[in-house]
Amino acid sequence: MLYQIHEWQRAFLGPLSHFAEASARMLNEPGNPMSQWPGTQRMAAGYELIHRLGKDYEKPAFDIHSVEAHGHEIAVIERVALDTPFCQLKRFKRFSDDPATIEAMKNEPVVLVVAPLSGHHATLLRDTVRTLLREHKVYVTDWVDARMVPTDAGPFGLDDYVALIEQCIRHIGADHLHVISVCQPTVPVLAAVSLMAARGEATPRSLTMMGGPIDPRRSPTSVNNLATTQPLSWFKGNVIHTVPANYPGHGREVYPGFLQHAGFIAMNPSRHLQSHWDFYQNLLRGDLEDAQSHRKFYDEYNAVLDMPAEFYLDTIATVFQQFLLPRGLWDVAGERVNPAAIKHSALLTVEGELDDIAGLGQTQAAHDLCSGIPAKRRAHKVIEGAGHYGIFSGRRWREVVYPQVRDFIRKFDQATG
Repeated sequence: MLYQIHEWQRAFLGPLSHFAEASARMLNEPGNPMSQWPGTQRMAAGYELIHRLGKDYEKPAFDIHSVEAHGHEIAVIERVALDTPFCQLKRFKRFSDDPATIEAMKNEPVVLVVAPLSGHHATLLRDTVRTLLREHKVYVTDWVDARMVPTDAGPFGLDDYVALIEQCIRHIGADHLHVISVCQPTVPVLAAVSLMAARGEATPRSLTMMGGPIDPRRSPTSVNNLATTQPLSWFKGNVIHTVPANYPGHGREVYPGFLQHAGFIAMNPSRHLQSHWDFYQNLLRGDLEDAQSHRKFYDEYNAVLDMPAEFYLDTIATVFQQFLLPRGLWDVAGERVNPAAIKHSALLTVEGELDDIAGLGQTQAAHDLCSGIPAKRRAHKVIEGAGHYGIFSGRRWREVVYPQVRDFIRKFDQATG
């Protein structure tokens, strides 16, 4: 019922938001004599703020059409390499007319970026992907909004996630692949590679795990505490809802994106309130650059997706309540997950000093579990002054984290014995 109420609210706010947008544009139009009247700028700013608070935020595009590489502007085309009901494996194919650049790109490492299925779309990693494209062939997991997946596609739980990661690795080819997992997928990626190693399959040349809850018992954050202070039945009863009839996934149980977004805002409401007030003031001052930065950030931040209920509840129970991976008790589809079976993949873990989502030590725990990887093939980095998003997006990612990730991948971009 809550989901349906949200849809009614969205239907009510939609026309108001469109009216506010049209009014703001009309009042800001230089050819409109009213734009010069006293108080018009304040009215236009207020209308735009109303528009942005009430609008429906659709999934953003990756919008990566070119990158600077090897001293040239390289064209980039986004392709679907593997299409499944719950995820599209995207490849960002690079093109150049320069023979030397083409030859150089042929020999560059192949990277699979596993994006989180945790509320935001994979486009949250746009900066990660764009930076990697300078010197790598890049694939990324682009998760499908569960409300858009018909019920006849079946359920999607944590075991299915692990199996999908295995499928992506095999599709690309493990022998020449490097996997980067950001936040939530560090756990299923480690499970997938562990299972492949235990079966004797080829595993990726390197695993880079960034800000993930490998062992949430270490330096628990408010996110971890919420999961441990409430029973699983509380999550089932309070955050799981049924997709209404106006979506292809009608009848599917999900953790709705709008509830996740409310949770994001509740973590720091004063900061978001101040941000919107600053946006309003920037519009009044005519500070268009800062206003545009606000728009770009919230176009991404406010765009959320529904998660399959099975996956969400499995993750709460397995990762955050029972800690099955670090305790060595996790079975996926009847197979025990044993990270010690990984012997030929190099391991890099990256943590932010100020991460308030995955606390210090949670990702580093992977080294204790991956005891089969020689110490000379493992590394751990703590990024000073970085929060959760800073380790994969923004200036600190580009200038501090990326060079270390790139060098680690290059070091182990060779056949392993």
